[in-house]
Amino acid sequence: MGWFYGFKLHLIVNDQGELITFFLTPGNVDDRKPVPHMAKKLWGKLFGDKGYISQPLFDQLFEQGVQLITPIRKNMKNRLVPLIDKILLRKRAIIETINDQLKNISQVAHTRHRSVDNFLVNLVAGLNCLHTSAQKAITQFIKRRFGLVANPHLMSNSG
Repeated sequence: MGWFYGFKLHLIVNDQGELITFFLTPGNVDDRKPVPHMAKKLWGKLFGDKGYISQPLFDQLFEQGVQLITPIRKNMKNRLVPLIDKILLRKRAIIETINDQLKNISQVAHTRHRSVDNFLVNLVAGLNCLHTSAQKAITQFIKRRFGLVANPHLMSNSG
């Protein structure tokens, strides 16, 4: 077996695309391994893809107050899933969009750094850019949706 140098970036985001937490692991670590640590201070529902299907992981998260929701594989028995969970599983496109932005806009995936420090600076800068752009998009949505427009006269600092 050959050598592999690389990392995996694990992300948890909310339904608005805001970054909740992230975790960096070596590339050969199972995707399910960091999830209990990342979800320690979370509650409610956590949605993942088919790669996160695991009864021990489900049980561990359930004890922490987090319900892991994943789609079922073709070879699995059908189980009753509430309609709202099926609908929310479609929101997985948010995380795929975020991953795409990190790879293509922030260029986090294919970097050629000569030191670990430079790699980490690039990663943190990409995550910061993602966070800033998400906040900006949310602010613009709220302004459009509710008709909130800043009044420049109220913002001036005349004394």
